Amino acid sequence: MKTTGLIEKYKEYLPVNDSTPIISMGEGNTPLVSSRSIISHIGCKNLCFKLEGSNPTGSFKDRGMVFAVSKAIEEGKQRIICASTGNTSASAAAYGARYGLETFVFIPEGKIAMGKLSQAMIYGAKIISINGNFDEALKTVINISKEFDIGLVNSLNPYRIDGQKTASFEIVDEINDSPDYLFIPVGNAGNITAYWKGFKQYKNQNKINNLPKMMGFQAAGSAPIVTGKPVKNPETIATAIRIGNPASWENAEKARDESGGIIDMVEDKEILSAYMKLSNEEGIFCEPSSAASVAGLLKLSSQGFDFSGKNIVCVLTGNGLKDPGTVNTKVVSEIHNIDSDIDKIRNKITSLMER
Repeated sequence: MKTTGLIEKYKEYLPVNDSTPIISMGEGNTPLVSSRSIISHIGCKNLCFKLEGSNPTGSFKDRGMVFAVSKAIEEGKQRIICASTGNTSASAAAYGARYGLETFVFIPEGKIAMGKLSQAMIYGAKIISINGNFDEALKTVINISKEFDIGLVNSLNPYRIDGQKTASFEIVDEINDSPDYLFIPVGNAGNITAYWKGFKQYKNQNKINNLPKMMGFQAAGSAPIVTGKPVKNPETIATAIRIGNPASWENAEKARDESGGIIDMVEDKEILSAYMKLSNEEGIFCEPSSAASVAGLLKLSSQGFDFSGKNIVCVLTGNGLKDPGTVNTKVVSEIHNIDSDIDKIRNKITSLMER
C-alpha cells in the first residue's frame, strides 16, 4: 500500500515541480486531541493539543525534513548536514538513511537527550560533537555545507519551513477554521515562523476568515527574543529549545507582531508542572520543551488573561520518549516491591487504594 505523506497531500501549497521527488515516511496527519482536564483551568471554549510526537521519528521536525530531503535529492545532493539539539539530527538521519544520503550531524557536547542521540546513532549518521553550544555548531555546519557542497537541512533551509507549515493546514482542515490562539514553544523559531506562514497562505486562499494570535514561549534560561539579546550560554531542562541566538529570530517577531500575539518565557519549574499535568491529567507524554506551550497558557491564565469563548490549540512538538532522562531525574514516583504472595498483594492494593 502506498504511503501518502504531506508532500503529496499539500503539493498545491508547496514549491513542487515535475522534478521534485514525492517521498514520505508517513509524516503528518498527527492527532489533534481535545483537553479533558487542563481546559477547566483555562475557562476557554475549546482546548486541543496537536501531537507532533506522532510523526515517524517522534517530533515535528519530520514535516520540514521530508521536504528538505526531497529538494536535496532534486538538486543532486549526495549528503546532508545539520546542527542539532536532538530532534533535527534524528529526523535528518532517518530520512537520510531511507533515501541513501550520507548524513552528518553536529551536536553541542553533553547537551543532547539520549533518546534523540540514540536515534541518530541507530540510523547511521556520522555524529560530530563540538565543544560549544548549538549556535556555534550551526555556524560550523553552514560553513562546511558550502565548502563541501552538502545539503544543509537546518531551518535556515526554506524548504524546512515550507514542510512545517503543513501542520497549520491540518489544524484548519480538521476544525474547519483557525483557532483564536496558537500556543507554541520557541527555540530556533522556525516552527512559529512556519505555522504563521501556513495560516497566512490559507487565509490568502480563502480557506479561513481570521488568523490566530501566535503565542510563543521560550524557556527563561534561553529566552533571547524575550530579553532582546542573544544568550551566550543558554540553560534549561527543555533541551530542544536551549538556543541562545535563533536562526529565525526576525521571522518569529514578525509572526508575533503581525498576528497580535506575544513571545514570552516560562521558568523550568513551570515547564515541569505543565509536563506533569499533561501526563497525569491528559494521558499525554511529551518531551519537556513541548510542554512550554501549555506552561505559557497556564501562566497567562493564572495572571488573569481572559480566554472565555476562545478556541485554543497548543502544539506539543515531540514525544516524551525523546527525553526519558527527565522522568528518571525529575519525576518522583514510588515503585512498590513486594513478595509474590497473594495476601501481601491484597494488603498492598488496599493500602494504595486508601491513599
